[in-house]
This record gives sequence, structure tokens and C-alpha cells, in this order.
Amino acid sequence: MTLTADRPVHSRGVPAPQATTADAPDPGTLLDVPGTSEDLGTAPAPIIPEPVFGAADRTRGLVVGLLLTLVAAATRLWNLSHPTDQGTPVFDEKHYVPQAWQILSGANWIEDNPAYGLVVHPPVAKWLLAAGEWMFGYGPVGWRIMPAIAGIAIVVMVYRVVRRLTRSTLIGAIAGVFAICDSVLFVQSRMGMLDILQTVFIVAAFTALIADRDQVRARIDKVYREGRIHDSVYGPRYGFRWYRFTAGIMLGLTCGTKWSGIYYVIAFGVLAVALDVATRKAYHVRRPWRGTLVRDVLPAGMSLAVLPVLIYLACFIPWFNSETSVYRYEVGNAIGTGGPFSWVPGAWRSLWYYESGILEFHAGLTNAAGNHHPWESKPWTWPMSLRPMLYAIDNGPDHCGAGECVRAQMLIGSPALWWPAVPMLLWALWRLVTRRDWAHGTVLVGYLAGILPWFTSIDRQMYFFYATALAPFLVMGLALCCGDLLRSAAARVRPRHAPDGPATVRTERRTLAILVVSVYIALVIANFVWLWPILTASPISPEQWHNQIWLPSWG
Repeated sequence: MTLTADRPVHSRGVPAPQATTADAPDPGTLLDVPGTSEDLGTAPAPIIPEPVFGAADRTRGLVVGLLLTLVAAATRLWNLSHPTDQGTPVFDEKHYVPQAWQILSGANWIEDNPAYGLVVHPPVAKWLLAAGEWMFGYGPVGWRIMPAIAGIAIVVMVYRVVRRLTRSTLIGAIAGVFAICDSVLFVQSRMGMLDILQTVFIVAAFTALIADRDQVRARIDKVYREGRIHDSVYGPRYGFRWYRFTAGIMLGLTCGTKWSGIYYVIAFGVLAVALDVATRKAYHVRRPWRGTLVRDVLPAGMSLAVLPVLIYLACFIPWFNSETSVYRYEVGNAIGTGGPFSWVPGAWRSLWYYESGILEFHAGLTNAAGNHHPWESKPWTWPMSLRPMLYAIDNGPDHCGAGECVRAQMLIGSPALWWPAVPMLLWALWRLVTRRDWAHGTVLVGYLAGILPWFTSIDRQMYFFYATALAPFLVMGLALCCGDLLRSAAARVRPRHAPDGPATVRTERRTLAILVVSVYIALVIANFVWLWPILTASPISPEQWHNQIWLPSWG
């Protein structure tokens, strides 16, 4: 599996762009047509990106993708009915599983049981949980089948997007293996909670944006090679961008799962505009920033800002249609009929009242207000998983002979993957600043969108499962680091005319790089196998349980 880079090259043998009167005396825009630059003494041709828009080995890519999918399915679906709390949901499943069942068993596809009082999250993920319960009934498999499918889909998308980022099936496969072995993605894929379902939408939006970047580059590359790049100082129009439209839909579903999706709407919107600017600059558009402003910003805003809002509001159609929805008829009760907003329809005013109540609820979940939890954690502990979460535990006699056993399930980041998080982030930042490495830059945006906003409200109650959305970008970043190491060693080996001595040194470097990456992959797999008992609540002895707890903050 060869490693290729999205590196710039000179365009040769391509018709020169047609120059307008305003453009004429600019030799730097002439293409390096054989016999032109050398004979007339013009400047060398401008550098443009290599016309490679994805890994070329499609058959191999498909085979590797299928293998990763099968392994991901085997791990996510194995013994999915365990653990339970004496047949009932565990941890926060106790909130969302009954709500999903009420959605399914009710008439309006909305949680309208007055006993709930206030439903604090939008309904999209609970619809998915309800779909699983419809297929498999109100039991552990029914609660967890949709999160398991989401977990499998995340593995596949991580593989595909890193393959596209690096143009390498090998590095994509490494990312897929990391995603399979990441213990946070694994545990959350086997729980009837909302976070993994939100994460699958986030990764889908990111995957669509990267595919859009490649599709747009293919379009502008065609324009450039046809000599039409300077028809306008703003560059070409791209036409409708279905991938970006898809990303907007996924962001809307992200917000329709949890409000924290708004962070990704903002981050991915900025990322999309930055990628558009970089594309126009790469193909020497005369006014790349203004061209992006004129050609791209409004369509991007419609797809990545307006569309998510519309989809979020559409999620509440069942709420509007139900006569028993929570806070559906508050005008005339909690809300006065007059005032400056009396012209707004009562249903919309009631929805605003409902949403403001949710905001007030979340704003009140602070340590200062006396809200504390033994497994609470703050965002600075998330990158290295310093304070994991205990989801279920059963201390008592079990099938371990005469002694006692421990059945415990923890949400914990695999040290082999999570402890290198900070060095990975620093390396990504270094590559972005010094090399303008777009692959590292995009992954860095995805990771930071999932953690930086939480630092603005440190007093709020927070838990490690909020970091679920970090996991895909963590494994992507680590896979990119492995790719940098392998590519750097391969670049040193490339010259074959070198003397025997230096060639031997280069070969040794390549061998060492392959060895380091291979050992690290083996370490990741071994760490996953070691943690397996406490990720699946398998019975282990108390001694084994203590051996699993490496840090005091884990207990």
C-alpha cells in the first residue's frame, strides 16, 4: 500500500489560461507549456496541487473496508444484552430508554408523559433508540442495537475519511483499527445513550466536508486545465455541492440529538470557508478571499447554518402536533397573552418557553448550586481519560469458582490511545502552522470543537462521556502521526542512485519507522484486549479488578 501526498506540482502540457486585457502582462500566470517558458524567457509555471482526489487503489480499499466492518460488527454486537441492572437499564440508559419506549408506544412520536416534567434533550437520538426497541422489543438488545450500528458506522467512516485525507489505504486502515480498539467508542456503542448517536452524525458531517473538499478541487482543477481559471478574478462557481448539503443535514441531526451540536455547526462552518479559501489560493485565483466571500460564503451559510436550524426545528413537528406535549400550551398560563411578542403564534412562544426552560435547567447544574457527582470530571482531564466513569458494578459470588467476582463496566479511554493525546495535538498544531498541513488542521478543528467550549463553563457538572465526540478525531490524529512517520522514512529511501552507505542508512530508517508503527499498533490492540473485562462487565477476580485500575483517579 503506497503512501501518496497531496503535494504541489508544476502543471505541464496544459493550455495557458486566456488572458483578459486587465490580466495580460502577468507572466507568472502562464503555464509551463513545452517550448514556451524557455524560448521566451518567461517565469516558471505556477505550482498547483497534484490532481489526486482520494486513494487510487479502490479494490484494495473496498476489501480493507469490508474486513474492518466485519471486525467492528463482531466486537460491537457480541453479548450486547450484558450488562443490565437485574434486567433493567444501567446508568443514564435509565433516562433515555424509557423515553424512547414512550415515544414508540405513544401516538405522537414525542415524549408527552407528564411525569417527565421536562425532557432536556431533543428527540432525534431517542427516535433511533425507539426504532431499535421496535425491532427487538423492550430489552437490552432493543435498547442498544442502534448505538451498536452507529459504532460500526463510525469505524467505517473513520477509515474512509483518513484514507481520503492521506490518499493511503494503509493509513486509513490504521485509523480503522484504532477506532475498533478505542475503548470509549466501544463502550458507548454498547449503551442505550445519546452520545454515540450524536457522534455518528458529527463524524458523518466531517466526512462529507472532506469529500466536498476533494470534489470542489476536482472541479476547479478541470477549470484550470481548460484555461478558464482567470475568466473571473473571483475564480469559478462550483455549482450545487451535495456533499456540503449532506454535511448540513448531519449537523442538523447533531443539534437534534444534543444542543452541544451547535459547537460543530460553528467549527465546521469556519472550516468549510477556510478550505474554500485554500482551494482558490492553491489554483491561483486572483482574489481568493474575495472570491470565497462572493462565491462560497452565502451557499456555505445556507447549507451549514440555516439548514441545521431548519432540521432542528423540524425535529419538533411531533411536539407541535401533539395535544399533550410538555409545555405545548403555555400561552395564557405561564406566558401572558400580551406583550411585545404577542404577534408570535402561541405554539412558537410555547416552544421558546420550553427551550428556555431547558437552558435554565442546564445552567443550574453547577457545583456552586450544590450539584456534585462522585464520577464528575472536568474537560482538562478528558484528553488523557484521567477521570473515567463507572457505568455498572456487581460485587458478589459469580461463576469464578468458590471466590467472589467483580462484574464492572467502565467508560475509560485506552491509555495506549488517550495518553498520547496532548503530543498528538501539539504535533498537529505544528504541522498546521509550519507546513500548512490541511489534514492535520481539519482533524484538529474537529477535536477542539468537542472540548474547548466546555472550558467556558467550568462550574457546570460534566462527565467523561461528554468526551465521546473526541474519540474519532483522536484516532484520526494518531493515524496521521503514524502516516507522517512512515512517509518521512519512505521519502528518505526514495533516491536509488545514492552510495551504498547512505542508502543503507535510509533503509534502516524506513525499517525502524515500520517497526515503531507496528509495535504501536500491537500495543493498542493489546491494551484493548487487556481492558476487555472492564469494558464488557465480564466476571473477574478482585485481584484482576485491582490490576485494571492503574491510576488512583480511576477508582
